[in-house]
Amino acid sequence: MNQSKKNLGKVYLVGAGPGDPGLLTIKGKTLLQLADLVIYDALVSDQILDLINPKAEKINAGKRRGKHSLFQEETTQLLIEKAQIHAIVVRLKGGDPFIFGRGGEEMEDLIKAGISVEVVPGITSGIAAPAYAGIPLTHRDHSSSVTFVTGHETAGKYRPQVNWDAIAKGSETIVIYMGVHNLPYIIQQLTQAGKSPETPIALIRWGTRPEQEELIASLETIVQKVEETGFEAPAIAVIGSVVNLKKC
Repeated sequence: MNQSKKNLGKVYLVGAGPGDPGLLTIKGKTLLQLADLVIYDALVSDQILDLINPKAEKINAGKRRGKHSLFQEETTQLLIEKAQIHAIVVRLKGGDPFIFGRGGEEMEDLIKAGISVEVVPGITSGIAAPAYAGIPLTHRDHSSSVTFVTGHETAGKYRPQVNWDAIAKGSETIVIYMGVHNLPYIIQQLTQAGKSPETPIALIRWGTRPEQEELIASLETIVQKVEETGFEAPAIAVIGSVVNLKKC
């Protein structure tokens, strides 16, 4: 058993950041250049994929709404199997592995399998996209608190985990990941909990990339604007008075 563990490689959970290759950490870039195998997500930009060791095996494990290259269980099992073949296995994730990236789940399973794991943080889109759009998440005159929340839950889920009532009442700036498809439901929950329909909201699509685009409205009008403009995921939503500070 000890001999088997000794021969296992190491898995690095690397955050690729939101897309701009200039935001990738030096450590993350070095690991991509040294990797024997890279399993990457759908939202990792082509410029970052181009940094991967040309001799490395590359596997797309991307997940987009309704489209899965690999299911989560398959990805984890693949990591375990490949770590017994390769010395440096990189699990490349968009943003940060521990911010809605399921990195914690993968780390748990890998450790249970006796695989050595190291996490290399990445800049999460919830911070980078607003920054590139000129929206400060905190401001002495507007916001002293920020809440990051997933919008990927649907109405009627049997075990809802997002307490929208508490979020509406407890945070001055709300940053929502993966919330475009559920936006009508999310806004309904926030306004029922007391958020003013006039509260500004910004949607930022493909944050930090050349194709970044923004849509700004109020909670009352954003759904109609999304429909009128055909605005689509992937996008980050920022809710709060800080949106009004966006640079022109």
